[in-house]
Amino acid sequence: MKTIFTSIFSAILLLTASFHSEAQVIMNRDAVIAEAVSAISVSHQKALVHDLVGFHNRNNLSSQTDPNKGIGAAAEYLYRKVASYIPESEGRLSVEKVYYTVGGPQSRLGREVTLCNVIATIQGSDKTDNRVIAVLAHYDNRNGEGNDSTAYAPGANDDGSGIACLMEMARIISKIKMPVTVQLMFLSGEEHGLFGAEHMAALAKKENRNLIAVINNDMIGNSNASETNTQTNTIIRVFSENIPAVETDEMRRIRIYNSAENDSYSRQLARYVKETGERYVDNLLVKLIYRNDRFGRGGDHTPFSKQGFAAVRICEVNENYDRTHQYVREENGIKYGDEIWAIDFEYVRKNTAMNLASVVNMALAPVIPENVKLSASGLTNYSLITWDIPGKGKQPDAYYVLIRETDQPNWQIKIRVTDTQVKLPFSKDNYFFAVQSVDSQGHESLAAFAYGGR
Repeated sequence: MKTIFTSIFSAILLLTASFHSEAQVIMNRDAVIAEAVSAISVSHQKALVHDLVGFHNRNNLSSQTDPNKGIGAAAEYLYRKVASYIPESEGRLSVEKVYYTVGGPQSRLGREVTLCNVIATIQGSDKTDNRVIAVLAHYDNRNGEGNDSTAYAPGANDDGSGIACLMEMARIISKIKMPVTVQLMFLSGEEHGLFGAEHMAALAKKENRNLIAVINNDMIGNSNASETNTQTNTIIRVFSENIPAVETDEMRRIRIYNSAENDSYSRQLARYVKETGERYVDNLLVKLIYRNDRFGRGGDHTPFSKQGFAAVRICEVNENYDRTHQYVREENGIKYGDEIWAIDFEYVRKNTAMNLASVVNMALAPVIPENVKLSASGLTNYSLITWDIPGKGKQPDAYYVLIRETDQPNWQIKIRVTDTQVKLPFSKDNYFFAVQSVDSQGHESLAAFAYGGR
């Protein structure tokens, strides 16, 4: 075994300092990703939200045939908008409408309705690599009454802000050659039961897609809280499940044995979004929320979690309930309704940049290491971590071994390793470990948690 003494011992002082004090943070930004982040246009995003608001009402029960109003007109608009970026994509970008039928007399919809998801696919360049990254936002909306399909319902933030994020990603990253396929899903059916997401998640499961990450953007443009008047556009939340919805008895046994309740695939994705987003976006703190979603509410990432995919929700830190699911009006000097004037478009830009950087970095990275294990046998203050080279995709140039103390939410230290095993002078009883694949440009994969075994 190569013990790579130089790498380990050069890291020991840094490790010790980091665990007990504030260590210096080094930001290495890839030029391609940094340029893509800088290309995000606030004016484009404002124009798109303005157009969405102009459809008057995007309720799932609204008109499918009116060319200017309703959810049908909104779907056609999104389809045409994505299609307009195809010529500059060098054949990478395509767009399709995926229809599904839901509802009935006893459902929340009250009747059966056929809805449309608009799916933009940016095809990966490596034909041997079947990984897919999905980014979600819903374009349907509602006002104060869930089934009111005619009264004005602007839906600027919920979820026009998320749609603006995805549309800029379609415009920008379709020009970047990446080995991995990215799908941007403009979903319907969210406000009546996550129907559009359920359809796509079930389809991904049925077709056995190698969907490695799902990032849902739902309300990412409001920076001012109702009631408390708290205001900030420098913090964004990432929600993630701890215990997987699909956990089996064997998975439960392994989780308990390793005390790994905070190391699900979804939680590793959340940490990845935090680290990568903060690397490329100035003045933005990505806050990990150790919940799948807010109390009493749901998002389009959840159907994907229930199918076993790693999925997270991106959401503003300050919610304004005067604007969410409200009729547009003014009472006692308070303005109600989800109108465009209340959107903080600099906040939308930064949150879009966080999404874009995370997705492109992941799409450029090698495949995650396989069979990552922590040796749990023997009484020793060293920890032996082993793993296998990924069986497909571009081969890693090296690996990062990640370390954190058991009471810490984020990985604290990375050690670069060129072998497929490493022995570290840190007790397995006091730390958690994981491993990432990394290429020569520094693009790292998601982290594979090191589960202990004999």
